[in-house]
Amino acid sequence: MKIIILAAGEGTRLRPLTLKNPKCLVNLFGKSILEWQLETIRNCQINQIVIVTGFLNKKINFSDIKYYHNPNYSKTNMVETLFSAKEELNDSVIISYGDIIYEKKVLQSLVNSQEDISVIVDDNWKEYWETRFTNPLDDAESLIIDKDGFITDIGQKVTSFNKICAQFIGLMKFQGAGIEFLNDFYESKKNAAKNGTNPLNPSIPFEKSYMTDLLDSMIKSGKKIKAVNIKNGWLELDSMNDYETYKKLQLEGKLSKFINLEK
Repeated sequence: MKIIILAAGEGTRLRPLTLKNPKCLVNLFGKSILEWQLETIRNCQINQIVIVTGFLNKKINFSDIKYYHNPNYSKTNMVETLFSAKEELNDSVIISYGDIIYEKKVLQSLVNSQEDISVIVDDNWKEYWETRFTNPLDDAESLIIDKDGFITDIGQKVTSFNKICAQFIGLMKFQGAGIEFLNDFYESKKNAAKNGTNPLNPSIPFEKSYMTDLLDSMIKSGKKIKAVNIKNGWLELDSMNDYETYKKLQLEGKLSKFINLEK
């Protein structure tokens, strides 16, 4: 099993912390986000680690890592960053956003999943979002799960909590028929986009497609995607508000409500 970390982002909402460092190297609780991830990954006995870089790529320099680079990082999004490492998309692959940290049990639950496509979702998302946002619905996206635990809708803007069973955290796995489907689906949609309309999300160019655009389009095509449910155990660092919020929670001894940094 291998893991691909998508670490191409500039992190403009984290400036000035990202003026001289890529987003994944922002220090949080004494380590960079990437260092937190690598420690957890290795604790789960995953030794094949791939990082896709972009902004200030030369700054990311860890040993025993295989690197790929997305030279068009400023004009693309997560899907194109992932496919900058397309030759690694075989066998069993975990994909992680580069701006999250998570406990070992979160990653292990994904490792243990036997499904072709699995996605980590947080059932306890609402309290976490309320801590970060004045109005959680400004940032939260749809995520509907059927009675069998499969996702039927993901990544759409919502105006009520009715279409939110949980929230996607930026951690997923493809294996077996799922990895084959991922590669074929991406190529077919990229070719279809040459007519001028992005089949993953008509409101943006294909190269700007979000990962949730890809996942939702797979679901709408009939592909089963399993929700792997967790209850907290992770953090996303997306803005200076996040950064200040987490520092305050740590000082007040309340951070453990959302993540245990010792696990």
